[in-house]
Amino acid sequence: MRQDQLETEKRLVKMKVSEITIDVLKNYVRVDFNDDDILLNAILVGSKSFVIGYTGLTTEDLDLYEDITIAVLVISAEMYENRSFQVDFHDLNTMVKYILMMHATNHL
Repeated sequence: MRQDQLETEKRLVKMKVSEITIDVLKNYVRVDFNDDDILLNAILVGSKSFVIGYTGLTTEDLDLYEDITIAVLVISAEMYENRSFQVDFHDLNTMVKYILMMHATNHL
């Protein structure tokens, strides 16, 4: 594992969802240019909205769970890599599903 990737992952463990910036997301998806900043911002907003909708948590509640930070980043990375603004629960990363299900408050 590359040293810079290891350092990023160490910081993510203690990071809150509200602390995810475009620069953090760009580092996570390994983007080193600014051309996609508007796209990445839209993806980040969409990822957070998906997590809020899925879990039933408020924006403030997301910061209570460090593992949700990883879920938001993974969803964002998949949306960026696939250029998809639609997240299908059945195609969602298995680990992300488990993280979100652990914190879901809107069980129907």
